[in-house]
Amino acid sequence: MNQVAVRAADLFVIGGGPAGLAAAIAARQHGLEVVVADGAEPPIDKACGEGLLPDAVAALERLGVHVPANESWAFRGIRFVTSQLSAEAPFDEGLCGVAVRRTVLHRLLKEHAQRLGARFLWRTPVTGVSAQGVQFGDRTVRARWIIGADGLNSRVRRWVGLEPGRRPRLRYAYRAHFEVRPWTDHMELYWGDRCQGYATAVSGTQVCVALASHDPRLRLMEGLENLPRLGERLRGTKIVSRERGALTGNRKLSRVCRENVALIGDASGTVDAITGAGLRLAFEQATLLAECLESGDLSRYQEEHPKLALRTRLMANLMLTLEGRPNLQGRTLRAFRRRPQVFRRLLDFHIGGSTPLHLVGNGLSLGWDLLTA
Repeated sequence: MNQVAVRAADLFVIGGGPAGLAAAIAARQHGLEVVVADGAEPPIDKACGEGLLPDAVAALERLGVHVPANESWAFRGIRFVTSQLSAEAPFDEGLCGVAVRRTVLHRLLKEHAQRLGARFLWRTPVTGVSAQGVQFGDRTVRARWIIGADGLNSRVRRWVGLEPGRRPRLRYAYRAHFEVRPWTDHMELYWGDRCQGYATAVSGTQVCVALASHDPRLRLMEGLENLPRLGERLRGTKIVSRERGALTGNRKLSRVCRENVALIGDASGTVDAITGAGLRLAFEQATLLAECLESGDLSRYQEEHPKLALRTRLMANLMLTLEGRPNLQGRTLRAFRRRPQVFRRLLDFHIGGSTPLHLVGNGLSLGWDLLTA
């Protein structure tokens, strides 16, 4: 174990992905001494769509992290695409999303945490937690607070008895990068009868493509056959990254903290990748959690944590109703084309620009259009 691990800390973060690094950054902004441990080493990659919606960009910038324009690609809205139709909604004027390779984002977060004084233990698996601190085999590092940022299958969650009672219905997601010039300034979501596909340019020469379905055997290239318009865009292009897979779905925990241990990111519950909001939630959770650690009281984190994901879970449920229903997909896109302001206002709600009351009004308008489409 690295000598740095011998020193006690105010906060010990288990997991060095984006959620753990965001927690370390926010805690250092509040003056806490922080150690981060992870069994892997940078850069840490993961299957994800790599697009940060405007609210995620704002949450990241509140942590003091700015994504350079020369290492990212801006997008101006969202487009839904089926085999026959498409409909799009731009962000409000002045807003844009940012698509950035996961490895680049990880590097930016790590470098900022280092500048702020966080200490790191890479290639150092944690073997347990206790009232005394964090365990590495037969050694223990004392810590006042412990954060579990170790992902969907969190060991920290299991160690402290915060496991969810019911396993959700998860989907299987795969991601790769194609060497092709971007054809749009929108993030695109393609709807098929077996899967959804996502396409987001991450540079002037690469597009990130992801696929999600309930079929564990449906890999990326086979899935593109079910999404002919996206498949045609990519025909003859070269895959320039390793295809990576992950599980995705909606999972909510009844509790996200116990005594001096708190969970963050996917360890604390997940939202389906269809929302593109996982990282935004992690960044906002980090800011909230740091405030609670500084005050010495985790009860506020327990209370406000589910509220951060409320609109995201609602939108995930709305969008997932289209899964595997081509007739409903067509009716919805025709309604969006007839009333583009409804799609735009739904998007505005999704990124935090309007209230649930606005969503109700737009939902009624959409429902009427669906009945008459």
